[in-house]
Amino acid sequence: MAERSTAAVDVADNSGDEPLTAKADQSTSDGVAQNRERETDSEEAQGSGGTESPGKASPPELHSGHKLARRYRLEECVTRLDGFSSWRAVDEKLRRAVGVHLLPADHPRARSVLAAARSSALLGDPRFVQVLDAVEENDLVYVVHEWLPDATELTALLASGPLEVHEAYQMVSQVSQAMAAAHREGLAHLRLTPSAVLRTSTGQWRIRGLAVNAALRGISSETPQRTDTEAIGALLYAALTQRWPYDNDAYGLSGLPKGVGLIAPDQVRAGVHRGLSELAMRALANDGATASRHETPCTTPEELVKAIAEMPRIRPPEPTFTAPPEYQRTSYQQGYGRPAPHMGATQPVTAPPPPLQSRTGKALKWAVSALLIAALGLGSWQLAETLMQHSKSDDTQKTKTTDGNGKGTDKTKPVKQLTIQNAVEYYPDGKSQHPNDVKLTYDKDSSTYWRTYSYRGGPTLAPFKQGVGIVYDLGSTQSLSAASIGLYYPGDHTTATLYATDSLSSSAPLTSMTEIATGTTSDTNLKVSAKKPVKTRYVLLWLTAVPHADGDQYSNAGYKQAITDVKFTG
Repeated sequence: MAERSTAAVDVADNSGDEPLTAKADQSTSDGVAQNRERETDSEEAQGSGGTESPGKASPPELHSGHKLARRYRLEECVTRLDGFSSWRAVDEKLRRAVGVHLLPADHPRARSVLAAARSSALLGDPRFVQVLDAVEENDLVYVVHEWLPDATELTALLASGPLEVHEAYQMVSQVSQAMAAAHREGLAHLRLTPSAVLRTSTGQWRIRGLAVNAALRGISSETPQRTDTEAIGALLYAALTQRWPYDNDAYGLSGLPKGVGLIAPDQVRAGVHRGLSELAMRALANDGATASRHETPCTTPEELVKAIAEMPRIRPPEPTFTAPPEYQRTSYQQGYGRPAPHMGATQPVTAPPPPLQSRTGKALKWAVSALLIAALGLGSWQLAETLMQHSKSDDTQKTKTTDGNGKGTDKTKPVKQLTIQNAVEYYPDGKSQHPNDVKLTYDKDSSTYWRTYSYRGGPTLAPFKQGVGIVYDLGSTQSLSAASIGLYYPGDHTTATLYATDSLSSSAPLTSMTEIATGTTSDTNLKVSAKKPVKTRYVLLWLTAVPHADGDQYSNAGYKQAITDVKFTG
């Protein structure tokens, strides 16, 4: 099975299961040690079906240091349950951390685990923690998957309190869109708990254990879409209230009081966003009944995605700025180097000298006035002559000292190149191009590139595909004015549009973004400039038209494009 270049893996979801070392701190997926809370695996808490009996199969007797396929070295057992075990391991070939699920080949669930892992791997959606390998070898079945060292479980995030409203909105939006894409491919999760949802350091939400976690535990459902939709509703409920929406405690969260039934989040905690509260109630099971003030229940992730799209967009909180200190007038400004007088103090006024009143004084005044007039006339004549002599040199200098803006200076505002910190492929239709190659567009190597697939229709991709693109993270809010895009294929025309967006999301709708500028070229270099700088941290580069190119070693002839270098300036 093809391997991926992503640097990470999650461990098996052992929430609610007895850890290998009881009462000991364990390393979670984000690398932070913490005590895991026991969950309740009841049907009400999980929203899923029953489990199969594991039979008499026992977990393989393995130890730290054991190697699988002469490649995966087991480091630490993090779960041992129901005849299977989960390990943190090291892929010695690619020198990266991975996670491994292990169970005997004669385990009653071995076949279903292999099938679930291979189906999940074929999906190839980066919103899910990826399955890297699924093998049956030497009486063992093992599944290798990504490890995410920079990610934090929703369980850990909720330990300190409810999520901020925009964060909860992003979580439910991204998780719903990902699960809708999975169900379109016939895949369900069935164990979508707070420990299965991770937030990366870039703010992107990812889901681990798609199909595999349920297969390991023998969980099934006759209504998988409804099961996953209720689970998303429970996640949103917990994110808004820091409470589990049932009358039992689970995942480190307190349940609702017994006997009160399912009550809306805005009745549990003050200040909860009304729209998100109603959304959670529409997704959760409520014995077939829905409160009169709520709209039609959502029974599939796709319906949940549509309901979110119909909500008014929730914007991120405005950044807080510290007010500058109050302006203080200095003594220099008050008196040109003299100390400022004290308020209320009376300053002595010097009387002016008496005017010249005598006949001699009057004659002296007329003489002085005549001299001043003569001096002014002579000075004006000399000044005019000097100006005329230098008029030609002034005209010559004018072309040198006047810039294109007519401001009389040869200095222009310096251009600042913005640093790209991270990037993800953007594909709101759930069909990616080559998400693992996006980093090649800003690696300062023109010989490497990210490429699209080859399409039969073009140059405009619509209506077959609205576009393809990449979202870039500038690390912090920057003033963006232009972009220089290096392209691999010339000919026909390439059209690219820059959008300002709120997060490093691979599926946020274009309608939620702000268009910055658009450019078109038939060459291999495209420059896109904004009419005025736009402040943003995340920038989407969106291709809507690509040229026709011949076939090569990577793809057939057709309409396609590849991006070699991207540079943003501010």
